[in-house]
Amino acid sequence: MASRGQSRGRGDLEQQVFAALAAGGGPMTTSEVRDALGGQLAYTTVMTVLARMQAKGLATRTRAGRSYAYSAVVDAAEVTAHQIHRLLDSRGDRAAVLTRFAGGLSAEESALLLELLADSDSDSEAEAERP
Repeated sequence: MASRGQSRGRGDLEQQVFAALAAGGGPMTTSEVRDALGGQLAYTTVMTVLARMQAKGLATRTRAGRSYAYSAVVDAAEVTAHQIHRLLDSRGDRAAVLTRFAGGLSAEESALLLELLADSDSDSEAEAERP
């Protein structure tokens, strides 16, 4: 970890926080992450990094009393899916973005996407029919 007076490389702190979350074995509060990193960082610094990681889809958060507990998202596919959702949410015309995306898919990717959508529809219908 960089000491006072030394600057960190871009993303170093985020990587350290991610490593602490991944090694934590479960959801961790900001204080717990700060302690896992040696307690040298300001609470607000750790809180900001965690909030940014959550916004990027690298971490999830759940309520823990008046605060939040964070967990690392270790599945690369889940991170990518979250990033795609964030991009779609940030654009005004979702249909245009999805149309351009779908137009760039190969025949195999298109077939896979159609299959996944059909499976998703079946799962949704089955869930709606449960008592």
